[in-house]
Amino acid sequence: MTTARPAAAGTAIEAARVVKEFGQGATTFRALDDVSIAVREGEFFTLLGPSGCGKTTLLRLFAGFEMPSSGAILLKGEDITELPPNKRPVNTVFQSYALFPHLSVAQNIAFGLVMQGRPAGEVAAQVEKMLALVKLESLAGRRPAQLSGGQQQRVALARALAPAPRVLLLDEPLSALDLKLRKEMQIELKRLQTETGITFIFVTHDQEEALTMSDRIGVMSAGKLQQVGTPRDIYTRPVNRFVASFIGETNFLPATAVPGGVRLATGDVVALPGAPASGAVTLTVRPEQVRLVAAGEAGSIAATVRALVYFGTDTHCHLALADGSELVARLQSPATGDAGLAQGQAVGVTFVPGAAQIVGD
Repeated sequence: MTTARPAAAGTAIEAARVVKEFGQGATTFRALDDVSIAVREGEFFTLLGPSGCGKTTLLRLFAGFEMPSSGAILLKGEDITELPPNKRPVNTVFQSYALFPHLSVAQNIAFGLVMQGRPAGEVAAQVEKMLALVKLESLAGRRPAQLSGGQQQRVALARALAPAPRVLLLDEPLSALDLKLRKEMQIELKRLQTETGITFIFVTHDQEEALTMSDRIGVMSAGKLQQVGTPRDIYTRPVNRFVASFIGETNFLPATAVPGGVRLATGDVVALPGAPASGAVTLTVRPEQVRLVAAGEAGSIAATVRALVYFGTDTHCHLALADGSELVARLQSPATGDAGLAQGQAVGVTFVPGAAQIVGD
């Protein structure tokens, strides 16, 4: 028997104090550790983290393929924890696509609607609509084996979207595609989510996918939710060292808090309003927020160029500070010529105002 409670404003689905354990006794493994998260109506929400962090387990709890050891799954405030998958208005797109090889594209898309007993006319109209949505009208009669990987993925998406679920769950659906096609499908997925208005929950370990497609991201590690926020919030204001290091590249510098800022191991003081009054801290700053100036310039930190790595649009300048600490600056590559720097060159380092911040463990 399900119970209901008032849903948070605009909440589509949520996990409430969810714990999921596998095994028994000494072999018990806690895959999810007291996770609470609310996904809003009509948003593209991404669960991001390394392998084994619990993101797919949480997705399976939303789908009903797993039961939590404790806690609840709620859909618009209604407890659906014990509701079987086929009774939930939720669909899943798997990494393998799981298309029926003996059915045509149109028949694959129609499958869920037919199983629901929808009238034939309604099924035909919805299949036609889905084919147009994923731009596969001309391939309606083909079998999955006659399609490319990207086309197969579009069929899987159309099939999952056809019954108009309240929530669509996507379990690393782009991982089997090559880089170029993966980037194209990132744009396609966001377009489909925007056009349908359906809540998407996307699971990935790829930070670029998360940053480019998501309205909000939930970063997970070791079964715990580390931070939830917009891509910009997660990138520019990580709450701890794990989030800072997992989302993009960053520099970590040991420091000691002093009034109004922090003192680096080099002895240089970086102004930092709101820094703690005292104690050892870790300063983080993104490579693109590091600026190089002439050696000895007032207010700069002395550094030596250790290596230059060319990436086309960017050049990564690896630096050594006076105490041996390493720092990376990401510089825009000039249209012609080199970056004007050389290995062993002395330079000064400054940070974009407000960019450097303290992170916890």
